[in-house]
Amino acid sequence: MHIGIVGLGKMGANMRTRLREGGIEVTGFDRNPEVSDAASTIELIQALPAPRVVWVMVPAGAITDSVILELSEHLEAGDLVIEGGNSRFTDDFRRGEMLAAKGIDYMDVGVSGGVWGVQNGYGLMVGGTAENVERAMPIFDVLRPEGPREESFVHAGGIGAGHYAKMVHNGIEYAMMQAYAEGYELLAKRSDLIDDVPGIFSAWQRGTVVRSWLLELMVRALEADPTLADIEGYVEDSGEGRWTIEEAIANAVPVPAISASIFARFVSRQDDSPAMKAVAALRNQFGGHSVKKAD
Repeated sequence: MHIGIVGLGKMGANMRTRLREGGIEVTGFDRNPEVSDAASTIELIQALPAPRVVWVMVPAGAITDSVILELSEHLEAGDLVIEGGNSRFTDDFRRGEMLAAKGIDYMDVGVSGGVWGVQNGYGLMVGGTAENVERAMPIFDVLRPEGPREESFVHAGGIGAGHYAKMVHNGIEYAMMQAYAEGYELLAKRSDLIDDVPGIFSAWQRGTVVRSWLLELMVRALEADPTLADIEGYVEDSGEGRWTIEEAIANAVPVPAISASIFARFVSRQDDSPAMKAVAALRNQFGGHSVKKAD
C-alpha cells in the first residue's frame, strides 16, 4: 500500500516513520524541504497510485482548510482524504460535503499518542463510512499499538465522529492532568512533612487506582526536574477543552471537572503556580508542547 502524508511535523513525521517500518510506502510533503519527500502537493499526488489515499496532518483551522482545498483541486473521484489533526468536528461536515461534490471521499481521525506514538503506537478514533474504514484499515493497523484492535481503535460513527471522540478524550485529559497537578502542589506545600514528592508519584505507578500513562509521564518530568524549577507555570490550551465545554452546555451535560481544568489554565496565565508547572511539564512530556522557561 502507498499513501501520501501532508504535514511532517512532530506527529506527521513520526507517523511516516511508523508506517514505513510497518510496510506501508509513504510519500510525504512538508513546506520544510529538509523533511519533505515531494517538492509540492501536486508532486505528491502524482507519486501516488490511483485511487489515492492522502493523510492530512497539519495544524487545525485555516491551514487544514487550505491544504484540503488545494488537494481537492488536484485529486480525482474515488480518492480518499484522511484528516488526522485536532480539528473541530463541525469542520468535518463542511469539508466532507465539499469533497463529496467532486466524488472524493473523506474521513476524520482523532489521533492520540503524542511524540511517543512512533514507538508505542497511536490510539485512533475514526469518523467515516464503513467502506472507507475497511479501505484504510491496513494503515490504521500499522499505526495503532499491538494487541486487540478494539483496545486502540474505534470506528466512532459517520464523518465528524472521530474528531468528536478526540475532543471528549482531550477534555478528560485536561481534567486528569489538573488532578495530578493539584496533588503535586499539595504534596510540595508540606515540605515540613513530605520529604520525597517525586518518590510518592513514582510509588503510585503500580497497584494504585490512580496509575496511568499520564502518571508515568509525571514521574518522568519530576525525574528530570524534581521541583519543576525550570518551567514557568503557564499553560496553553489547544481548543479541545473549550469545545468540550461548549458541547456540554449545548447538550445540558454537567462537566464540572473538565470546566474547572480549563479555567485553571486561564489562571496560569496570570500567576505562576506549582500546579500549573506540573500541567505544563505533562503537556511537554506527552505531546512535545513547548513550555515557558522560568527566568
